[in-house]
Amino acid sequence: MIHPVNRKGTHSVKHEEAGKKFGSSDLLPLWVADMEFAAPLCVQGALQKRAAHPIYGYTIYPERYFDAIAGWMQRQHEWQIEREWIVPAYGVVPSLNFAIEAYTQPGDAVMIQSPIYPPFFSSIERRGRKILDNTLRYESGCYRIDFDDFEAKAKEARLFLFCSPHNPTGRAWHKEEIEKLIEIALRHDLLIVSDEIHADIIYSGMHHVLGSFEAIADRCVILNAPSKSFNVAGLNSSYAIIPDAMLRGKYISEQNRSGITNGNPFGIEALMAAYEGGAAWLEALKQRLWENIAYVKSFVQSHSFPIKAVVPEATFLVWLDCRAMGMTQEALVHFFVHEAKLGLNDGVSFGEAGRGFMRLNVATSREVLEEAMQRLLDAWKERC
Repeated sequence: MIHPVNRKGTHSVKHEEAGKKFGSSDLLPLWVADMEFAAPLCVQGALQKRAAHPIYGYTIYPERYFDAIAGWMQRQHEWQIEREWIVPAYGVVPSLNFAIEAYTQPGDAVMIQSPIYPPFFSSIERRGRKILDNTLRYESGCYRIDFDDFEAKAKEARLFLFCSPHNPTGRAWHKEEIEKLIEIALRHDLLIVSDEIHADIIYSGMHHVLGSFEAIADRCVILNAPSKSFNVAGLNSSYAIIPDAMLRGKYISEQNRSGITNGNPFGIEALMAAYEGGAAWLEALKQRLWENIAYVKSFVQSHSFPIKAVVPEATFLVWLDCRAMGMTQEALVHFFVHEAKLGLNDGVSFGEAGRGFMRLNVATSREVLEEAMQRLLDAWKERC
């Protein structure tokens, strides 16, 4: 059901941009957060059917689109939403930018939790807002929220950009953790925008959608998409879920001001097909991804590696703790790229809290992953 595919020659960012990004063309690219697995057959079939019609003009969002999102939220996340809460969007990153513009003014403080997906930093900086970093605490191989620091910064922040599940650490926040964040946010009138694009790929228990907590429903914006779950990121089909009418109106005004409002006919079809018929495929995918995560963990533990894998509770990204290698970040990146011939994400791109770390995308075939781990081991042995 889960089929690895050779993507070379398809203009994929992961492969075609690797040489430019890393300065080396003979490495295994394991960086961009999409997968080497074919999208589910239901998505392929829907796209092929749509492509058979020879006109690809301006396209509306049909009622079936909204029904598909609402149905998925109910079945997958036990969250019942209203049709009018859903705002179609181009992508989660553009939506982060729209939200910052809609809910803050230049000079306002926006809080994040690093290490964090790089656009969280850039979206705030480019709009002249102040970054407040509630840096996550790394304790005993797990990342945790520093709630005392969160409360201190909540007194100044106007907006909190939450990442749930968290990229790159792979944390799937527990209900109690989210409840504590909500309690503090409400105490300080802090609005929360929650990026939940990895919500479907969680390995134990369930994902807790921020908007499903009644206390914060009128003070939050949820951003999501089928892109990570079903490997359709290139189709630019995402959405915001905004229960509060005033917040929704402000967001829509900002999105309209950007001019990015047209629907993508293929993205619409992919979303509907995935949410209506992709659940079984997703379960098989998660099993394959978890096997790959377990393999990486076992490999680094069973060899004399000064590397630890931070085992994710969600996502297909493994955060590698390389601090025991005793290298500067520049030397660490050079080691991975030019000695091990591996293209991973530099930990510092996720903020200073990522110094000494690298991010590995395991959504690939076992053969590629085995080759990557062997390259890493061989390169380290060359140094010893």
